Amino acid sequence: MEIHQIRYFLALSRSLNFTRAAEECNVSQPALTRAVQALEAELGGPLILRERRTSHLTELGKRMLPLLQRCYESAENAKELARAATNPQATPIRLGVSHTVNLEGLMGPISAMLGAFPKSKLTVTRGGGAELLGALKAGEVDLVVAGPLERDWERLDDWQLWEDCFVAVIALENPHADGDAIAPKTLGQAALVVQAQCESRTELEAWLSMQGVRPNVHEVVTQTDVAAFVEAGLGFGLQPNSGAVTNHMRTATIEGLDLRRAVSAYGVAGRVRPAPANALLTLLRARANGARTVL
Repeated sequence: MEIHQIRYFLALSRSLNFTRAAEECNVSQPALTRAVQALEAELGGPLILRERRTSHLTELGKRMLPLLQRCYESAENAKELARAATNPQATPIRLGVSHTVNLEGLMGPISAMLGAFPKSKLTVTRGGGAELLGALKAGEVDLVVAGPLERDWERLDDWQLWEDCFVAVIALENPHADGDAIAPKTLGQAALVVQAQCESRTELEAWLSMQGVRPNVHEVVTQTDVAAFVEAGLGFGLQPNSGAVTNHMRTATIEGLDLRRAVSAYGVAGRVRPAPANALLTLLRARANGARTVL
């Protein structure tokens, strides 16, 4: 059974006229007739009764019509999916972004990439470092943007994009919101709100402990969660200086803290990436190097 035979039969079932069906399918009438006859032979009976003026579907033809219609539509859908899969303009791209990375800082390169590949579908997956590394290994994402990841996998490629320091996040109504810096002992006077999956959390808590500061710590997942706690007056936030800050908050440096983390793009060495993913990586690296890239 050939797809073109089904297409000819479907055209014939709509017009019930061999001449008009042949014109619709852009083939000669004898070619259409032979194709329908071959289909009938394979199905074991006539599909249409041929009369000089009023042809009509047989009982077999009526029963086969919805089945052949679905078969034809499935074949067309499969071809469309295949075209999309081999068309770099329509290739999906899957980007993993750490909860501790502000997506706003990536929107310039993302916008440029989508401008170059307007039919590409972007899926952004959020997660912790270990979770995103697992997704990268499993091929569930094409690229990851995150802070330092565990380097126990020899196929992990990385390209540093920028470097963050850590700052305190303070509600504007907080009396400590006027200064540019805040003392560690001040942080100990209220609860601290930190992201549970922050890649540098261990180092932050170790430094605070060395300063004799052991505050009550609230754990949240996203930077939006940090902002909600801070705005509600439930403590100071600790986050990278590139993190999101609302109009009701401000940041302050922490006296004596010189902890920094590198934010990098990660990929898999030797793995073929979709064209949009490669374009996004190029744009991210160009921005990191202060270069202007046109795709």
